[in-house]
Amino acid sequence: MSHDFHPTVLREYDIRGVIGETLGADDARAIGRGFGTLLRRAGGKRVAVGYDGRVSSPMLEHALIEGLTSSGCDVRCIGLGPTPMLYFAEASAEEVDGGIQITGSHNPANYNGFKMVFQGRPFFGEDIQTIGRLATAGEWEDGTGSVEKVDVLDRYVDALLAGLAGIDDAEVGKLRIGWDAGNGAAGPVLDALVSRLPGEHFTLFTEVDGTFPNHHPDPTVPENLEDLRRLVAEKNLDFGIAFDGDGDRIGAIDGQGRVIWGDQLLMIYAEDLLARRPGSTIIADVKASRALFDRVGELGGTPLMWKTGHSLIKSKMKEIHAPLAGEMSGHVFFADEYYGYDDALYAAIRLIAASARLGKSVTELRSAMPAMLNTPELRFQVDESRKFQAIEEVKQRLAQTDADVNDTDGVRVTTADGWWLLRASNTQDVLVARAESDTQQGLERLLVQIDEQLAASGLERGPQAGH
Repeated sequence: MSHDFHPTVLREYDIRGVIGETLGADDARAIGRGFGTLLRRAGGKRVAVGYDGRVSSPMLEHALIEGLTSSGCDVRCIGLGPTPMLYFAEASAEEVDGGIQITGSHNPANYNGFKMVFQGRPFFGEDIQTIGRLATAGEWEDGTGSVEKVDVLDRYVDALLAGLAGIDDAEVGKLRIGWDAGNGAAGPVLDALVSRLPGEHFTLFTEVDGTFPNHHPDPTVPENLEDLRRLVAEKNLDFGIAFDGDGDRIGAIDGQGRVIWGDQLLMIYAEDLLARRPGSTIIADVKASRALFDRVGELGGTPLMWKTGHSLIKSKMKEIHAPLAGEMSGHVFFADEYYGYDDALYAAIRLIAASARLGKSVTELRSAMPAMLNTPELRFQVDESRKFQAIEEVKQRLAQTDADVNDTDGVRVTTADGWWLLRASNTQDVLVARAESDTQQGLERLLVQIDEQLAASGLERGPQAGH
């Protein structure tokens, strides 16, 4: 027996599709067979499985477990919860060799997918393509595995609270914080967490509802933070925290309702961490502000610009033993006293800890940051077959000039006005552009440079593409 996946489903960082159109139970079963086969061949056999709050998740969980057990793997079901709770179950249990979370992350409600960990490392790129090849060939291991339900929620909340170790409860007890779970999978954990935290806590939308009736669970979109803004303003709170649909990306606002973007959060975390671990390397993706890289250097750390993508960043962190990394998208990774995966609930705890240890409110920390003018992420459609080639053409043209180019991931060009970025998305048929300057005129000049490079490749910064 063999199985063919829809060509759009096996992606760079995860497996993702539209339920009933490109993704269904047969796909989940084949993913279980493939992952289980690879794990068995690598000497493992125990897999933790969790799922998010989407309507289709229980159906996919059932089929995935069938695939895993029929490949001879034993399954530990941790049930409904955020992706980082699955990562925790995999990282903290000696008897588990891999983990799979069923999640559509921040995508529309009719999407779903799978994020995977294999013997302690991210499972992505070529690993995911191998699952496709095994399915097409039907070359799966056979066996009969067992299924066991495991409750890890309390143990996970204990691990989150350990992020406040050494901080006086009275210090945290002064805080008044707003939280927005967006009806995503982090809700039940958030309820358990705030019940054990000192201070006053006001929560929104902690009831899991895969139709997302209040707002879409993507905290990088300012409109999705409006409910949290209102709560912070009405209750006069110190700051607010929001989560995406599966709880691995954080959004934050200060007491004045200003967004604290991913790179700005990293500036706060870096200041706290470098006071305790001087000289550490801190990683951020190519979309992050120059202000972050400058600030890490000022604080005595070593900034490293790396490729966008949570799996790529996690792999780089492991390779160079970096204690902290983050992305503009709100994925933040702590490996100093934690496991090195992206966990928005833990990142929230570390924001509380940083504010307490630095003796400054989150609003003060946000106010101290330089005011930079930057574009949002500009995404525009380019044919899949053309996107990487177009970036290569831009690189070759810039190589003929004296431009200051970083080509870690696409091209990031630094000029007297600031910097601009052009890169190909690994997950969609889009190019992504971004620019940052100290002045509006400078920003406009940078955008002209992007447009000139696109025009030279027969492209234009046309209509914006969605996520």
